[in-house]
Amino acid sequence: MKIMKKLLPLLAITLSFWSAQAQPSADYKRTEDVIYSRKFGSALTMDIFQPAKPNGIGILWTVSGGFFSSHEAINPGAYRPLLERGYTVFAVVHGSQPKYTIPEIELDIHRAVRFVRHNAAKYSIDPDHIGITGSSAGAHLSLTIGTQGAPGDPNSKDPIDRESSAVQCVACFYPPTDFLNWSKEGDDGVGFGPTIRHQAAFGPRSYSPESRLTLGHEISPIYFVTKNMAPTLVLHGDSDHEVPLYQAQIFEQRCKELGAPYKLIIKQGKDHGWPGMETDLKVFADWFDENLRGLKTTASSQGKN
Repeated sequence: MKIMKKLLPLLAITLSFWSAQAQPSADYKRTEDVIYSRKFGSALTMDIFQPAKPNGIGILWTVSGGFFSSHEAINPGAYRPLLERGYTVFAVVHGSQPKYTIPEIELDIHRAVRFVRHNAAKYSIDPDHIGITGSSAGAHLSLTIGTQGAPGDPNSKDPIDRESSAVQCVACFYPPTDFLNWSKEGDDGVGFGPTIRHQAAFGPRSYSPESRLTLGHEISPIYFVTKNMAPTLVLHGDSDHEVPLYQAQIFEQRCKELGAPYKLIIKQGKDHGWPGMETDLKVFADWFDENLRGLKTTASSQGKN
């Protein structure tokens, strides 16, 4: 309980700007605590929000801050712009640090995507058009899936694990993209220096420079960019004191070099979260409309602001 009280503020940093009392204006059905996996006897769950007028597309919302995830942070009000467009939202709670490290947490999100795809017919969504979103650590996990979604194991006894974990679109807020170069080239943030307070999420491999180098490559989405990655939109404040804008900018440069589909919108004067983020979620909804539904929107014409 003491550990949870210590870590909950980390999650609150990225979620505090969503109105705690806000409720979607669109009608929806909420199914709570749907088990998508089990980890050493513990259930991993998600809450599923189905709008009254679904558009047939599912979006995973990675509930994470500081690589800590909690059911207390699932807030229907935050999902309003997506539900109003007809998106079915899967709010995913993953195994948290300090018990689990980032590589283990990433596996949870792969599993969640596979679960959603396997149950697409049950939730009336298209298994070939799935999106993912999140903020901060949740954004990192979203980019991880966007760059590293993988085919399932055809020989697995579990039919869910035979499914692909690839998504077809990503939209997220202020993601870490390269832990080896945090605020500038060579700035080591692999559970060290600027990210030392989150060291438990990186585990024992963050204790030495040599192992940090290897781990940093493994968990940084920037090293997995290809021209075939899922179309990705990032919103990042230029006054972010938690995850520097540099993270989004170097990811943008890497994407340009490889011809990968990526768009960065810079929010002037904004820190790690800001009032009115629900308005920006409408931009995410536009991005999903365009890339998952083939609709012409304003998403492609919006730039840095």
